[in-house]
Amino acid sequence: MSEKSDDEKSKILAYKLFDSGDIDNIEVGTTKGLVQIHKYIFDGIKDYAGQIRMKNSSKGGFRFASAMYLEDILKTVERMPETTYEEIIEKYVEMNIAHPFMDGNGRSMRIWLDLMLKQSLKKCVDWAQIEKIPYMQAMERSPVNSLEIRELLRGALTNKIHDREIYMKGIDQSYYYEEE
Repeated sequence: MSEKSDDEKSKILAYKLFDSGDIDNIEVGTTKGLVQIHKYIFDGIKDYAGQIRMKNSSKGGFRFASAMYLEDILKTVERMPETTYEEIIEKYVEMNIAHPFMDGNGRSMRIWLDLMLKQSLKKCVDWAQIEKIPYMQAMERSPVNSLEIRELLRGALTNKIHDREIYMKGIDQSYYYEEE
């Protein structure tokens, strides 16, 4: 019997976050809440689970927020409003630019985004409707213009905010996005 990969272990924890009801204890729209999610889904898998990065990070030629300024940037993002769909997506985009963890940002932030949408708008994203390449391209371009990601996600909004199947398919899709 083969041992589970770190991604498989993490995905099981992401499922558990919903099934246990622990997701209802996450602080919505805050850095603390994002840290709670990251810690939950990577605990026992990554040494840095739930820890804000202390090193600079980049991906695909894009340099995320400098570690030197990350604490201040996270405070600024946290203060951003989240009452309208547009505000929530802007906050999501800015948190992605901050990229507070060494790894696992996307998986953690998609759950974080859905919690904000759920609390403020009684909606969430049906991630199973969003294909990987258009999503990744829209996220890559979002620091310059967030219209593309905003409209891509808008087309997949659902009011099935308590639907286990929507959440589980969303987790599966979220982990698929991160596959190389």
